[in-house]
Amino acid sequence: MVRAFFDTNIFLYIYSSADRRKQTHALELYREHAQEGRMLLSTQVVQEFIVAALRKLQLPPQRVHEVALTLLDSPLVVIEAPHIRAALDKADQYKISFWDALIIAAAESGGAEVLYTEDLNDGQQYGAVIARNPFRVVNPDSTIPLS
Repeated sequence: MVRAFFDTNIFLYIYSSADRRKQTHALELYREHAQEGRMLLSTQVVQEFIVAALRKLQLPPQRVHEVALTLLDSPLVVIEAPHIRAALDKADQYKISFWDALIIAAAESGGAEVLYTEDLNDGQQYGAVIARNPFRVVNPDSTIPLS
């Protein structure tokens, strides 16, 4: 059973109607992994979701509250000092932002093998996890990504 870590943007697409293809795919990915108990996230993801859902998506506060409580009931990595230390090293090692490095540190800590995100290089191995952009579309006639 492959455990997958979900970055914040996956949840934001579920609640945004700006891109219906991404919304549908994010919802399917969430349902598949949540139902099978293979989804993992961190307190950072929940916090980022709350802020972005209120500010960017302008969802009603009560709806954001409900979703946040549901996310907090998911398998969760609680960010602590060891994660921050690991993120500092990973940010330097991979030349990525501290926040992306913290996501990787949490994913590794929780035993995830896959990290679903748009923020890192699709297919790149970051320590014990591989980043996958679940929205990446490749033209079947070429190897050029369309998104």
